[in-house]
Amino acid sequence: MTTWFTAADCDLEEFRTVCEQKTEIADYPHARDVVDGVLIYPGDLPNTREIQSELARALMDGPGIVVFRGAFAPEVVDRATAVFTDMIVEQRAAGVTGGDHFAKPGANDRVWGALDKFALRDPAAFADYYDNDTLALICQAWLGTGYQVTSQINVVNPGGVAQTAHRDYHLGFMSQDQALRYPAHIHALSPLLTLQGAVAHVDMPLETGPTLYLPHSQKYPAGYVAYHRPEFTEYFESHRVQLPLSKGDAAFFNPAVFHGAGTNHSADVRRMANLLQVSSAFGRAMEKVDRTAMVQALYPVLRTFPGRVENVIAAAAEGYAFPADLDHDQPIDGLAPPTQADLLRKSLAG
Repeated sequence: MTTWFTAADCDLEEFRTVCEQKTEIADYPHARDVVDGVLIYPGDLPNTREIQSELARALMDGPGIVVFRGAFAPEVVDRATAVFTDMIVEQRAAGVTGGDHFAKPGANDRVWGALDKFALRDPAAFADYYDNDTLALICQAWLGTGYQVTSQINVVNPGGVAQTAHRDYHLGFMSQDQALRYPAHIHALSPLLTLQGAVAHVDMPLETGPTLYLPHSQKYPAGYVAYHRPEFTEYFESHRVQLPLSKGDAAFFNPAVFHGAGTNHSADVRRMANLLQVSSAFGRAMEKVDRTAMVQALYPVLRTFPGRVENVIAAAAEGYAFPADLDHDQPIDGLAPPTQADLLRKSLAG
C-alpha cells in the first residue's frame, strides 16, 4: 500500500487503462442513456435509497459524472438568472474584477459567495430555486444529510478560453508540492467530502464550451499529483468529452474527475452556469476557536521565540484557505488565497 505519493507514482499507461474503461448502461438501470461515457438521467427521479445507491456507484466506481435533463424548471432558472445578472452588472459598475482558480482573472464574470447573496437579494426566488428534489437526491446520495451548499456564478463570455484540466476541491486547489504533503489516504478521502455540480442557465451547445470531462479519471489514485503534469494534460486534451446542455440541465460529478470549462467559440452566447460545491457535514472542527485572537496574542511572543515557531503556528493559526470571503481574498496569484498561517509567517519574516 502506498502511504505517500511522489511524482514517480504518476504512470500515464496506468492512467490510460483506468480512463478507457467503458460505461455500461446495464449497470445503471435508472439511467436513460450513456453519451460519451457519461450517464444521462431524467430530472424527475424519486428520492429512494435504491436510486441513491446507484448514483453513488456512478460517482465512485463508474464514470464519475451524471447529467440530469430538465432538473430545474426553465422559469425558475430564468428568475434566478435575472438576479445573478443584476449582481454582475453591479460588480462591473463597481470595477470589480473576479479572480478565478483555473482561468485568467477578469476574462469572464464570476460572482463569489452567490448563495447568501441570492438569498438576501430575493429570498422568494431563492426558495423556488433550491426547492429542488434532484439536488437533494444527488447530495444525499454522495454526502448523506447535513450537507452544506455553496454557489458561485460563472459566466464564460464569447472568446473565453478553456480552463486547464484539473481536479477540484480540496486537494485540487493545491499545487503539486502542496498535494504531496498529504498522505495517500487523504488523497482518497478528499473527493468524498465534496460534490461538484453545475446548473445550466442558458442553452449550452458545444460551440459555447460546456465543461470538458475525462470519465473514470476519478479512480486514478495519484490524480491530484498527476493533473499538474504535462503528459496527463495532453492525454486529457485528446480524450476528454464534452456534452451540450439545455437550460435547466444539471451536471454533477466526483471532484476527482479531470475536468475544465471549455472555450466559448460562440459570437454572442454568455455561457452562465451556477457552480455548486456541496460539502459534507463532517468537514468541521469539533470546537469553534477564535484563531484571530490567538494569532494577535502570540505574534509578539513569536517574534523572539527561541523554539520551533512553525509548530506553534500549526497549532494556533488557520492553516487552510477555506472557507474564505472570495470577494476580498481572491485566488489571483494561485489556486487559493493565502492562509492565516501564511500571513503570520510572512509577518514574522518581515
